[in-house]
Amino acid sequence: MIKFIRTIGFIAFSALIFSACATAVEKETVDMEKIRTEIQAMEDAYASGEKAKDADAVAAYYSDDATSYSRNRQPLVGKAAIREDIAHSIAQDSTGNFNVYKIVDLYAEGETAVEIGSWTEYDASGKELENGNYMSYFQKRNGKYICVRDMTTTTTPVKSDM
Repeated sequence: MIKFIRTIGFIAFSALIFSACATAVEKETVDMEKIRTEIQAMEDAYASGEKAKDADAVAAYYSDDATSYSRNRQPLVGKAAIREDIAHSIAQDSTGNFNVYKIVDLYAEGETAVEIGSWTEYDASGKELENGNYMSYFQKRNGKYICVRDMTTTTTPVKSDM
């Protein structure tokens, strides 16, 4: 019986030693510059779509199951609802104003990324009219990032009727 206990002890000790010597699983390295370039290109395409009044080009930013949160209204759920809202906004706009979107911070891990960005609205002559911030959550699907959630706000104070 003592021989059996020693044998089990030796096997357990050996297993512990071998497992301690095993190489650690390396974490996947994330190429942040590549992700930054990809997401900034998406922001630029979004802005170009707005300027061209192309709702489909703007909506290409979003996944089919996306949710978009905007200031002072209920969230838009689904790419179709987001596209419809974009088309309505574009149809109502006759100002020639345009937006520029820039990445401020970017965090990525695995198949997800979170962007904190700034937006600036300009009139047709290039004069800044308004600005704000946004946050977008991306998932990598079919080899490319796509926005599944976003939220935007303005830095302009809420106008009071008082």
